[in-house]
Amino acid sequence: MAELHQTPTSLCCCRKSLPVSGARCVGESGRPSAGPVPGSPRCPLVDVASASNFRCFQLRHFHLDLRLNFAVKEMSGWLVLDLVPVQLGVCTLVLDTHPSLLIHSIDCKVPGAGLEEPVSLTYRVDPFTDYGSSLNISLPTAAVKPGRLIQITVRYTTTDGPAIWWLDSELTCGQTRPLVFTQGHSVCNRSFFPCFDTPAVKSTYTATVRVPDGVTVLMSASRSSYSKQDRVFQFSMEYPVPSYLVALVAGELQHVDVGPRSRVWAEPCLLSCAVKKLGGSVERWLGVAEDLFGPYLWGRCDIVFLPPSFPIVAMENPCLTFIIASILESSEFLLIDVIHEIAHGWFGNAVTNATWEEMWLSEGLATYACSSEAFTCLETVVRLDALHRQLRLLGDNNPVSKLQVKFEPGVNPSTLMNLFTYEKGFCFVSYLSELCGDVRRFDCFLRDYISEFKFKSVVAQDLIDYFLGYFPELKDAAVAQREGLEFERWLSGCGPPPYEPDLSAGGALIRPVQDLCELWRSSDPPDLQTLSTFDLSAWSTFQIVLFLDRMLDHSPLPHDVMVSLSGSYSSLFDGLNAEVQIRWLQMVVRNTFYPDLPRVRAFLHKHVRTSPPAATATASPAAGTTAAIALRDVNVSA
Repeated sequence: MAELHQTPTSLCCCRKSLPVSGARCVGESGRPSAGPVPGSPRCPLVDVASASNFRCFQLRHFHLDLRLNFAVKEMSGWLVLDLVPVQLGVCTLVLDTHPSLLIHSIDCKVPGAGLEEPVSLTYRVDPFTDYGSSLNISLPTAAVKPGRLIQITVRYTTTDGPAIWWLDSELTCGQTRPLVFTQGHSVCNRSFFPCFDTPAVKSTYTATVRVPDGVTVLMSASRSSYSKQDRVFQFSMEYPVPSYLVALVAGELQHVDVGPRSRVWAEPCLLSCAVKKLGGSVERWLGVAEDLFGPYLWGRCDIVFLPPSFPIVAMENPCLTFIIASILESSEFLLIDVIHEIAHGWFGNAVTNATWEEMWLSEGLATYACSSEAFTCLETVVRLDALHRQLRLLGDNNPVSKLQVKFEPGVNPSTLMNLFTYEKGFCFVSYLSELCGDVRRFDCFLRDYISEFKFKSVVAQDLIDYFLGYFPELKDAAVAQREGLEFERWLSGCGPPPYEPDLSAGGALIRPVQDLCELWRSSDPPDLQTLSTFDLSAWSTFQIVLFLDRMLDHSPLPHDVMVSLSGSYSSLFDGLNAEVQIRWLQMVVRNTFYPDLPRVRAFLHKHVRTSPPAATATASPAAGTTAAIALRDVNVSA
């Protein structure tokens, strides 16, 4: 299969960035910005997933000082919060935490108020939800005043909470040394360190991490250094980020530079394969995205490949994207996922959804930013097929199909991360682009939207108001109230997207798949002469995936059809990547096709390893899958 550096440039992130006569970006023309003040919702922001009183403080900065102990699978150290109260009469600081995190002590300093020396504080931990607790800290009321900096130090130990994955050596790719990584999305990092665990709060941070000899530590930080003598790693994130984007990985990791601002990290046994797959493409994709959406704001754009125990496909941690190593089997899926994570550098990381009830502001925009011509039209068909498949299962009136999902207190936001967040959000953004009449005008809008709101957290109304202010002719035409396509229906209505983009550019790739599906859907297997006109060995991964997905939709199939399908394709599928094999083996299981059950056992033995318990998380493009997710309903005796 073709390597990524051989991919045509039309596969790059988003549309071709061609100059358009008369269509200049606001930043170029000097046109004044439109819309509300960035990050200023119209009513007090409520995040039901956070127990914290984040609205009472400005978090200026925080520092982590941690020691990693692989022998007992424990992180211990302290957290220092630089806080400024913004309200009168604040006598309590409430942070999000988790039962797996043990607090040892808390103290406070108030520089310039007679409390330069630490003063011990009283605290209590109260239940909140099944995914966290509240840490209530009593503050020295005489010294706490609006606008005055206070420093809170929390000494603690944390072990195996939802954010922290300790892997014994046999669970790593190289199986020589243990490894640990964190995964904060959506509300898991409260088990990593006490925090305002809400995307509404952003701050800079620094970290000091002490590790045993031979261990390399990486974090989602813009700067890093290492003292070999002391085995201490220092990190600094100079741009404000929400708590869920603070990430760490430590183990036997090596790197190769693949561009002037990007390097690939992996265990030694994976590194050469990862570098070969990516080559210099990361820099090329960054350049395309910069042409469209403005400067890349994060400095570094490194990628680390993690073992199969990584619970999702990929995570857009700033400066350091985490990706599951098993995706290296498929160049096309790797391409889509890496471009998606790069797009998050603008949509999600620079401009962030202020609450988890509007995750589409991150995922829908990032998915849109990855769209282009024929190839991604095919990939979009695969994703929209999956969306409608989920709708058939859930029903059109299921509230999880809303873009603005209202969480009930106690509901874990991670459990409601679904295809609607990505695909319905993508369709809404595509509709906004269609309203503009010129996709390149819309690209200019997105570029200025990022410039206006960068390093802020926003709600949907911020985006809509800015859009209507940017295109006053659309506001005058009352596009937000068009019957059947009202913006309010998009955001609050259940069911399928009211509009889907034109995907005819992918027709040459999609039509053969449709034709082959029609042949196999009859009650009798097609004749060999007719089948010979379809050479699946020359098809792309997404064509085969679309074919198998649609055959799965029509399962169970007659036994004779399954016999013929297996005879025609199973040997070919054995040599293809996991994305293809997963779908074929799902067909085997769904059709109870016993002759191919040994293939299921062999696949599970290769791809699925026992993983530590962790909270459910789904923070990656819907196109990506893992064996454990895709075959979750398989029960095959060894």
